[in-house]
Amino acid sequence: MDSLNIPATGRTPAVAFDFASGHLRMSGESYPDDVATFFGPVFTALRAYLADADPTPIHFDMELLYFNSSSAKVLMNILQMLEAAAKAGRPVSVVWSYEDNDESMRELGEDFSEDLQHVAFSLRNVPVGAIG
Repeated sequence: MDSLNIPATGRTPAVAFDFASGHLRMSGESYPDDVATFFGPVFTALRAYLADADPTPIHFDMELLYFNSSSAKVLMNILQMLEAAAKAGRPVSVVWSYEDNDESMRELGEDFSEDLQHVAFSLRNVPVGAIG
């Protein structure tokens, strides 16, 4: 399956999904004008990838500085898709990175992790400026 690469803009995150290696990454900020239009291709590609019986472990790096409530719903949907894959037996890990002193993003990561039982979820504190 081809990789999905969407460059970041001022309002949308960079999406780098290397399906062959199982490494998925989102970085930057997420508050698109039209969430459905931006994330539609992301969902389509991720669904197709997860429908494949490939046993390659999935590693998802979430490196967002900010996201709005509409993006939060989308992120939860993505994490639920990964949770379903993990529940079905595919190894899935998520690393939620947040900058030093960004308690809000740390707490959001903790909140998201509470809904995941089968995904290996970890929080990673990084220096200011290391995300983006």
